[in-house]
Amino acid sequence: MQEEHYSDFAQALVDWFGKQGRDYPWRRTTDPWAILVSEVMLQQTTIPTVLARYEAWLAQFPTPASLAAADEQAALRSWEGLGYYRRVRSLRAAAIALCEQHGGRFPGDEAALRALPGIGDYTVGALLSFAWNRPAPLVDANVSRVFARVFNDPTPVDSPAGRRRHWELAARLVHPGNPRAYNSALMELGQTLCTTGSPTCLLCPVRAYCTATNPEELPVKLPKKEITAIEHWDIWHCTADGLLMEKQPDGRRHEGMYRLPRRAAEEIADLPHLCDQKYSVTRYKVTRHLHRADTATPQAGECYIPLADLSHTPMASPDRKLVQKYLPR
Repeated sequence: MQEEHYSDFAQALVDWFGKQGRDYPWRRTTDPWAILVSEVMLQQTTIPTVLARYEAWLAQFPTPASLAAADEQAALRSWEGLGYYRRVRSLRAAAIALCEQHGGRFPGDEAALRALPGIGDYTVGALLSFAWNRPAPLVDANVSRVFARVFNDPTPVDSPAGRRRHWELAARLVHPGNPRAYNSALMELGQTLCTTGSPTCLLCPVRAYCTATNPEELPVKLPKKEITAIEHWDIWHCTADGLLMEKQPDGRRHEGMYRLPRRAAEEIADLPHLCDQKYSVTRYKVTRHLHRADTATPQAGECYIPLADLSHTPMASPDRKLVQKYLPR
């Protein structure tokens, strides 16, 4: 696409979005807290999953002050099912900073926004454009796919050069008068028409500006990291004192949350086998072998959680599923 067409490209997207834009609850508000929550939830989580949780979560924590006042355990428990729990820790840290440094209100200054915990380039662009309708670039996987095709660019989109080029393009292409609609349209185009695999080019509102010769072959990405298979052996030990669980220490994945205790395979090989549970975590495929233990000696970090407390004890989804499956009723 030639530079003289940049403004026409942006206007075509805004016009298309005005007619075809999807209605999401985070698009009905200019409240920066509600927008930040949506953006954090949407990181590595599908839109249908977020739609099922977003409004109820906001009702629980409608302001930065409400999340800042909650303890970490309550915050983690509220995030169950959304995964990637560092996100809610980061969101809570931002809420605390907003309360301590800005009286619970969002600063409109870009530098002050960037100083908040967990706020990077994308989130700054989302807040500035969606909350205040200020021209600001943002780039996600959908935007990168659109740019790679529109500019027929074979540079790997996940390479430093690819990311740098797309952020530069995003800054130059953003609609100066309606960045809120433009950025929403750019992402939605990638979600609905300019999708992975075979895009729906005939319906694309900016097909006149697209220079892709083989859009199915774009975007190019760096070679994927290999998927690693791992397995571990856990015990189910439930007594009158509660269910034995292990609290994850600081610095570990799911820190502050609870999981079923892990043991060496040979240590529990003769115990009754309850089930094998399979799930994926980023680039790992996990197989958990669960055995019932009638007796157990708690190890470091392990404690009995009273059965009545398990419903509000934070744990990852795989553990929650097993607790719900085997907890005495």
